[in-house]
Amino acid sequence: MAHPDHTRDPCPYVILNDFGGAFSMGAIGGGIWHGIKGARNSPRGERLTGSLSAIKARAPVLGGNFGVWGGLFSTFDCAVKGYRQKEDPWNAIISGFLTGGSLAARAGPRSALGSAVGCGVLLGVFEGVGVLMNRMFAQPVPAIPISEPTPSSPAVVA
Repeated sequence: MAHPDHTRDPCPYVILNDFGGAFSMGAIGGGIWHGIKGARNSPRGERLTGSLSAIKARAPVLGGNFGVWGGLFSTFDCAVKGYRQKEDPWNAIISGFLTGGSLAARAGPRSALGSAVGCGVLLGVFEGVGVLMNRMFAQPVPAIPISEPTPSSPAVVA
């Protein structure tokens, strides 16, 4: 069983922090992606203008999508941790399943289930790779030899 991480803030702050981080990541990545795409799709003399207009139009939308995903995932993660009273990789997998399902709920139950399973599998792969990387790069704990007291050495009385 994993021990709780007491260095992390309480859940309401974690949710807001994760939402903001996901929004920022999506907006920055979307700015780069749509900036390149806008420049490529613009005529030769208008590449900078086309790039900037594509960034202004689409980067905030992508940032918002990332933010909603990150906020929902963090909310479900806090709820699952509170319900299960443990912190392990299953929390992220369950939270990914619930996030994928809730984001696709408007498309109907079949689509929601498919999205939930896909998101849960994706988070399962992420968690599995994380566990494998931790095991692979973990430093072995050196064994301390414990010697028995010999008859010639004085016995230690505690």
